[in-house]
Amino acid sequence: MAADHRQVTRGAVGWVGRVPRVPRALGWVHGYRRAWLRGDVLAGVTVAAYLVPQVMAYAGVAGLTPVAGLWAALPALTIYAVFGSSRQLSVGPESTTALMTAATIGPLATGDPGRYAALAAALAVVVGLLALIAGVVRLGFVADLLSQPILVGYLAGVAIIMIVGQLGKTTGVPVSGKHLYGEVASFVHHVGAAQVSTIALAASVLVFLFLLEWRWPGVPGPLLAVVLATAVAAVFDLRARGIAVVGGIPGGLPRPTPPAAEDLVKLVIPALGVLFVGFTDNMLTARAFASRAGHGEIDAGGELFALGAANLGTGLLSGFPVSSSGSRTALGAAAGSRSQLHSLVAVVAVVGVLLFLHPALAAFPTAVLGAIVIYAAVRLVDVAGFRRLARFRRSELLLALAALAGVLTFDIFYGILIAVALSLADLLTRVARPHDAILARVPGVEGMHDIDDYPGAELITGLVMYRYDSPIFFANAQNFRRRALAAVGEMARRGPVEWFVLNMEANTEVDITGLDALEELRAELAGRGIVVALARVKQELLDALVAHGVASRIGAGRIFPTLPAAIAAYTEAAGLADKSARG
Repeated sequence: MAADHRQVTRGAVGWVGRVPRVPRALGWVHGYRRAWLRGDVLAGVTVAAYLVPQVMAYAGVAGLTPVAGLWAALPALTIYAVFGSSRQLSVGPESTTALMTAATIGPLATGDPGRYAALAAALAVVVGLLALIAGVVRLGFVADLLSQPILVGYLAGVAIIMIVGQLGKTTGVPVSGKHLYGEVASFVHHVGAAQVSTIALAASVLVFLFLLEWRWPGVPGPLLAVVLATAVAAVFDLRARGIAVVGGIPGGLPRPTPPAAEDLVKLVIPALGVLFVGFTDNMLTARAFASRAGHGEIDAGGELFALGAANLGTGLLSGFPVSSSGSRTALGAAAGSRSQLHSLVAVVAVVGVLLFLHPALAAFPTAVLGAIVIYAAVRLVDVAGFRRLARFRRSELLLALAALAGVLTFDIFYGILIAVALSLADLLTRVARPHDAILARVPGVEGMHDIDDYPGAELITGLVMYRYDSPIFFANAQNFRRRALAAVGEMARRGPVEWFVLNMEANTEVDITGLDALEELRAELAGRGIVVALARVKQELLDALVAHGVASRIGAGRIFPTLPAAIAAYTEAAGLADKSARG
């Protein structure tokens, strides 16, 4: 009875241990150093200067009024600063989730701006709720599914979609269409309506931004562009010259507005896509900057909670889904950010803009916002990344191109799912047809080595030492059996084979199909009078062998923890000289 009680207690403790803890609030405060204060304040002001025009532009990408970007930034920055595990990550509106918001909400809003804004906020709430649920069931591992080739390809696709989405703002051409190709067709059809003044303004801003990045990369180009454009708008009546402006912006701070329950249900499926892309981008950026700064590991479960809470707050304050911003994170790091205090400083700056500068924003030209988006989009295209993939492996480049084509053809979410599926298929192909080797001793080199790598290797008479460089499972079980038999056949041409020893070092995981193939191999070799033995068998693998039954058929005396132990047993059984067993 006591034993049963202990077992139940252990089970209960194990279950409780699997429930993720809520991240400690303001964890970065512990151990904060006064020397960091100057860098955090400077970084916060710098990030805010870049953030204000950027999130206004991204709100336009999402199909919302520019002020929605500022509304979304406030709770995102604040909540992540409280619960986030990254010291430097800047969370808020960003290009990919903004695009996915537009793709999701556009067909549902039926042209009603009020309905559109309500659905965008509801989408953020659903994303937040799903993130919290994902954290509870420990789905943080999905952040590992976007490999580097997929990331490079999908960011390039996102960049193209962003640029096409700004053609109307930067040229004055009326553009419509529900997808990328519809927008391009609409632009081409109405290109005769292009406004020279709008094009000139947008082109001037782009030249200005890229020139600053080239000659003075530390200067906050978007901020200077906004300041200059605001000054121009104050001196000249841009609207009278045919240049569109942002228009009326409500002053003050947003009020909490809960979404309608019926809206939440219909947004679950698209919210899964937004969460997948947003969380993955969040984790990739957080890990990259934590690694550079030596801040330690980023907790995936904690990030799901922080991102979920940030999206909930954003949705309740009339925003739209948020994630991390790599550009703002990099800007803050370059300015000296050492903790999330820099995000709270940025919040104060954004509040000041909403309270005191909204009249100036109302006269701001939309062509400048469009140019800032195009500038950010061009920087997303990692040309060096494509070249690196091409140098490394052709299949990696093809995965990146598949992600790019998928995003452009099927939209962001489905394009990424296709790319992930192709990536897993490529991995499965390599695991299903792995490298294998016949092993032998090499004079002057410790251990056993592939005879293809060392033509002068010394084989042990009558012994086939074989290694299959993959876990044995359903996808490669029969391939393993055929190639193991081929190795025995190759060695049989050199002389009689008495023992076949399978080096199991790569078999960290097996399934029943793989063990069935191992049993078939054992039975066939036993029929030829060949002893089958296993070496380098870990305890977890041994447990699986015992549960399957193949361990008892092979025999406990033929399962060895090391290669030398297997060789010693063979030489003793074969009656070879002791010197043949050394090495």
